[in-house]
Amino acid sequence: MAGTVATPPRRRIPTRVIIAAVVAVLLLVVLPLVLVVSNIEPIFNFVFNVDSRLDPSQVVQCYGADGRGCPVVHSILYSLIFFLVVLTGFAYVTLLERRVIAFFQARVGPNRVGPFGLLQPLADGIKLIFKEDIIPAGADKPVYLLAPILKAVPAIIILAVVPIGPDLLVPWFDGMWYQVPLGLTDPNVGILWLMAITSVGTYGVVLAGWSSNNKYAMLGGLRASAQMLSYELSLGLTMAVPVLIVGSMSLGDIVRNQSMIYEWFVFQNPLAAAILMIALLAEVNRSPFDLPEAEQELTQGFMTEYSGMKFALFMMSEYLGMIAISIIVSTLFFGGYNDGFGLVQNLPILGPVVLIGKVVLLIIGMIWVRATLPRIRYDRLMALGWKVLLPLALVAVFWTAISVMVGDALGNPAAYGVVAGIFFVAILIGGYLVLRQSGDLAPSAPAMEDDPIITGERRGIAWVGLQVLGGLIAIPFSLWNFTLRALDNLATLAPEEKKDESNTEQTAP
Repeated sequence: MAGTVATPPRRRIPTRVIIAAVVAVLLLVVLPLVLVVSNIEPIFNFVFNVDSRLDPSQVVQCYGADGRGCPVVHSILYSLIFFLVVLTGFAYVTLLERRVIAFFQARVGPNRVGPFGLLQPLADGIKLIFKEDIIPAGADKPVYLLAPILKAVPAIIILAVVPIGPDLLVPWFDGMWYQVPLGLTDPNVGILWLMAITSVGTYGVVLAGWSSNNKYAMLGGLRASAQMLSYELSLGLTMAVPVLIVGSMSLGDIVRNQSMIYEWFVFQNPLAAAILMIALLAEVNRSPFDLPEAEQELTQGFMTEYSGMKFALFMMSEYLGMIAISIIVSTLFFGGYNDGFGLVQNLPILGPVVLIGKVVLLIIGMIWVRATLPRIRYDRLMALGWKVLLPLALVAVFWTAISVMVGDALGNPAAYGVVAGIFFVAILIGGYLVLRQSGDLAPSAPAMEDDPIITGERRGIAWVGLQVLGGLIAIPFSLWNFTLRALDNLATLAPEEKKDESNTEQTAP
């Protein structure tokens, strides 16, 4: 027919080519893979288990007495590498948040700067470097400049006591192998370090609001201080739960006691794990607890007067705080660098990879919370901290303390699990009853025409108490004039002092 275009015939791939391709794949890919898998254990043992092919005399304990300068070199190198990794991670957490929220909102997100938008954090950093830096005229300049540093630095140094993997054997240029820990230090008071440093970051917010000479910023600083006081108690109580279970405040001991997945403390006390995550969200002012920076009310709150790189420091501290609290929660309740199946014990290099995976999942959870929940009202923020989380944190500590005490008294680990299970079931039933009761309709309020506050009717114990209080307050005022007159009368009874006329007379020249 006229106007139609003949389609060319499709070319089929010859059968000989298909057979040759299948044989090549079998010879080049499948066969080597089968050989590797069949000998996977000896290969891994040779690569990662250095003890099997090393003389013990060639291994130097880095943290031992004969460290040969390893503690100093390890501290410097580990700090530099960790600092670089954390700062790079902060930059890409911003990109991760924008892409995840875009996914929840059916958008695309940043995808133009670099491949897949991977250079977007670099572009944002360059933009903030060249932005105008303004300091308010009435600001307290030293405190104003110090506040962003006080907010950003604690988010980094809090991770100094967190182990990110088991010890590794590392070769050095002197021909020896050094057993180095994957952590800067592991003091026996690591929990106290976490509690102390998490509190320091709030001072940066408070001082930023106070020093900016701005009422909105000041309100944001006051909100931050009240929020810290409200949630710090719950935070400290839930951090005590792993200490009670392990009997040590060392984070290394806490992680080593969670080797297998059934040993993770989140399964032994899920209430404490949930309260810790909520309290840490409030500590770093993340949504829905970002009342100190409520832009609808306070025009960005404590950061209102900040611009340029000082503003970037505040944003960096927020995302560094997300990384820090994810590592803390993973370490205390989710096994830390342990995968839960024993792989990390055989392949220590997997420890940091497992921990990074847990951190990424927890960060995505925090972003999910921000994309889902609105900012809660300030009075409800305070009520949640004091009336809900604090009593529940006390219950969580009581839960673990009684379980550990019973288990130690009977000398049977199964008794600890039975008591903890009883507490878990009791809390589930109690929570169900409380939530069911709270869902009932509230009793109707009395009509305004019957309210004694509106009508002014003199009845009820409240009116009697108000009258008694007013009478007590009136007593000092009624005695004021009497007291003044009494003092004046006492003053008139005292004889007047006569002046010495000899000293006052002046002789004529």
